[in-house]
Amino acid sequence: MHCPFCQAEDTRVIDSRLVAEGDQVRRRRECLDCSERYTTYETAELVLPRVIKQNGNREPFDEAKMRAGFQRALEKRPVSVEDIEAVINHIKHALRATGEREVASIQVGELVMESLKQLDQVAYVRFASVYRSFQDIAEFRDEIERLEAEPGSE
Repeated sequence: MHCPFCQAEDTRVIDSRLVAEGDQVRRRRECLDCSERYTTYETAELVLPRVIKQNGNREPFDEAKMRAGFQRALEKRPVSVEDIEAVINHIKHALRATGEREVASIQVGELVMESLKQLDQVAYVRFASVYRSFQDIAEFRDEIERLEAEPGSE
């Protein structure tokens, strides 16, 4: 790491600590030439796979788009922001864990639906109705009956 003060190449680490719940390392450094001290932060660069849309287009994973979908489905439902963020982080972790450079949008959608099913069944049905393009009330009824038939459903 170059010194930000004199651009020297030689620095030494004085102190290292975990920060941001262990997701970052904070390092205090000292330049061996000018003796100035400064702080750096180190994080793992984890790239999420690209999403292959149903029409064949490829686009970067968009966390904001996924968050907006969760918020629409969970509007006026008793689910905390912390729970939503935890689910989004879980989905991102699952996508990274595939080790794939690209994933089908259907795979992302299924992860979202499974998460919503665990968080709030009303939100799950809302999301499923849009995601699966329900055409009439019979499709709603079928999905609700499937949900009720699952073990552990409320």
